[in-house]
Amino acid sequence: MHDNEIWRDKLTPQEYHVCREKGTERPFTGEYWNTREKGVYNCRCCGEPLFLSDSKFDSGCGWPSFFQPADAEVILEEQDRSHGMLRTEVMCKACGAHLGHVFEDGPAPTGLRYCINSLSIKLQPDAEGKG
Repeated sequence: MHDNEIWRDKLTPQEYHVCREKGTERPFTGEYWNTREKGVYNCRCCGEPLFLSDSKFDSGCGWPSFFQPADAEVILEEQDRSHGMLRTEVMCKACGAHLGHVFEDGPAPTGLRYCINSLSIKLQPDAEGKG
């Protein structure tokens, strides 16, 4: 599932750029940066449940932000030294899709801010209003 070539036919060019080439969408432009709907945010590529809407918060950064993943085992972290910065990249552990970055400036209870591209996730609305 980590072979990028299989994703060319499954993703739009923009989704492919973000998810497979570690691109970033512009702030305040993504589908989910300001969404308040309840549900589960799944990996756009493989469908792995990554974040719950209950952990989503408005960080003011222009990207969907979460204070924790749905399960610690679904996220892979790697040091990112691109663009002259030192950051922690987060990826889907199941398929290797680039999701965004995690920063240590989030709210309680974790103090973390998972700054995620809307193009890397897909909201599965919860009919019962949970998530």
